[in-house]
Amino acid sequence: MPYRTDPPDIATRHGAYLPHWTRECATYAVTFRLADSLPQAVLAAWVHEREEIEAVAAKEGRRLSVSEENRLRSLHSERVEAYLDAGRGECYLSDSRVAECVCEAIRHFDGERYHLRAWCIMPNHVHVLVGPVVPHTLIAILHSWKSFTAHAANRILKRTGMFWQAEYYDHLIRDDEDFGHAMRYIEENPLKAGLKEWPWVHVARASRP
Repeated sequence: MPYRTDPPDIATRHGAYLPHWTRECATYAVTFRLADSLPQAVLAAWVHEREEIEAVAAKEGRRLSVSEENRLRSLHSERVEAYLDAGRGECYLSDSRVAECVCEAIRHFDGERYHLRAWCIMPNHVHVLVGPVVPHTLIAILHSWKSFTAHAANRILKRTGMFWQAEYYDHLIRDDEDFGHAMRYIEENPLKAGLKEWPWVHVARASRP
């Protein structure tokens, strides 16, 4: 079974539900979602299966294998992405005013604090392929996007309360193949979810990890 030979500078940060692997000058595939888009039971089932896979590697004193990482990504697609694509919740991002607000926010510091490779705003979640520029970190970038857009969206919709789920999913891009998979997933996500001629998706064709 092939195993990853990751550089020693990869660090792990533990979030509310899952660990996040980080590295300077890296690119990440990130998904963040609306607060009402995913029942806790769905998230808990995914986290439980993820923890079981990680526990095996930890017991053997090694990093995850290629197949294990692929299985984790597949689990996220099966458990979480499939549920999100079904359009659960209020789907506030279907409102073009809110979608435009999120679009402007994620593009605002492109080329300054980070490099955007691809993005897609779905009805109840957002996908971004992004590379932070040192000293800016992924967690700070996500906090900025979510904080600004939550306040703006609530004003637009004349509502109050939590807008985004606090936790987010991120995948550290390892190589060109991984990068290409993430690009294709983002580009094809609207069509796979039955959203034809969806305007809120962009892929930078010349991008590389």
